[in-house]
Amino acid sequence: MASAQQQYEIDLSRLDPAAVLATGSDVLRRASAPSIDALFQAVLQSSRQPAEATALCALFEPDARRDLAAFQRTVDTLGPASRERFANAFTDVALSGLQGQPQAFDPAAAQQVLRAAAVTATLLHDGFMIGMTATGTDPDSRQARCRSFRHMVDVLKDQPQPQRVMATRWLLSEGLTLVADGQAAR
Repeated sequence: MASAQQQYEIDLSRLDPAAVLATGSDVLRRASAPSIDALFQAVLQSSRQPAEATALCALFEPDARRDLAAFQRTVDTLGPASRERFANAFTDVALSGLQGQPQAFDPAAAQQVLRAAAVTATLLHDGFMIGMTATGTDPDSRQARCRSFRHMVDVLKDQPQPQRVMATRWLLSEGLTLVADGQAAR
């Protein structure tokens, strides 16, 4: 039996991406609040760059894949500073998620945080709700959703960390599905 004081050194080059991919949603449930918030901060910074925002927005389409491979493909299209921010954030999420205990998560509370942010964004930005409720797959609908996503992220940055983390966990899992009445947590 290993001693409780035994120290482990983690060599990230030996982290099996397939293991992280296979347990993606579990990793997100176990990831620490600071690591999820660092991922939010990476999204926030990239959302402020129009070209990078377009790439990120595709990840938050309601029908998008939001697994690690999809994020990796998207991050590969970003600029060097954003790639570094995301690499650090993903590493922190993966390590804390693979090693941590399941974190408390209330989907209804997360939806409430997002709905409150949507109300604020509606008051601050003309056309926000039109973008959030756009359902088409045409370029105009996608652009409207992307603008609304950027506004939502901008509003969420001013929330306390626990609320940002709840909202981020929801968005990573569900995308921009919060405005549909009766949307059930999955």
